[in-house]
Amino acid sequence: MTPARHAALLLAAGGSRRLGTPKQLLEIDAEPLVRRAARALLATEPGGLYVVVGAHAEDVFRAVAEVTAERIDCHDWEEGLSASLRAGVAALPGHIDGVLVALCDQPAMDAAHLQRLIETFRLHPSDAVASAYSGVLGVPAVLPRAWFEELSELRGDLGARELLRSASQMVRAIDAPALAFDVDKSSDCS
Repeated sequence: MTPARHAALLLAAGGSRRLGTPKQLLEIDAEPLVRRAARALLATEPGGLYVVVGAHAEDVFRAVAEVTAERIDCHDWEEGLSASLRAGVAALPGHIDGVLVALCDQPAMDAAHLQRLIETFRLHPSDAVASAYSGVLGVPAVLPRAWFEELSELRGDLGARELLRSASQMVRAIDAPALAFDVDKSSDCS
């Protein structure tokens, strides 16, 4: 049996209004958050890395210029995460079985955790595989192709979390308590 094929989708379109500066470009160990996340995703050997950009698109995509990634422009990024997910899912190739979705503002996200998500997905390709932290199922998560239509119908500032919650009987959870922390201010990267 051929293992399930996945693509990686990095949602990096947000405007970081509360922060006042592009969150994607904040640095940890002299590396922008968006590049850190892209490198971790590439370590899972996806059938393509797709970076969704919107606000600060040129600067954000320039920060990942050293990695092999496809750029997806999300023109309605101000709507929130659902717009980024819709743009990303619409651009995915037809030969993949699922998509590993991640954000760039979870500094504890690492390649080892992402690989556990992918390994679990390969064992159970009809289920979603999500990170579990703070009592929720969230991203990073691998979403099976069967979910793509529902993802393309999301609206508002909702990501995959609500879909993961409502379909929890079809979700395999991988504990990742450190992922509960995300970057909301520049001092969070210190």
